[in-house]
Amino acid sequence: MLAIRLARYGAKKKPSYRVVVIEKERARDSKALEVVGLYNPLTNPATVRFRHDRIAYWMKCGAQPSDTVARLLKAHPAPATA
Repeated sequence: MLAIRLARYGAKKKPSYRVVVIEKERARDSKALEVVGLYNPLTNPATVRFRHDRIAYWMKCGAQPSDTVARLLKAHPAPATA
């Protein structure tokens, strides 16, 4: 089963995260299938960047977002296309 979740990177006590698509059973920092976003909680306001088209694709393929990623997606929806 696929999951869309955060993978930590960055220096000690200065976390930064990648939003990745990965097999659910794999370790947090294992090789991901694809990086679909970035999250930096240390900036003010927090930096959040998503590739909404790729997230939608992976969700159609059955990937489930983690609770944290779902919360971030809800707070930062895809821009409306005209």
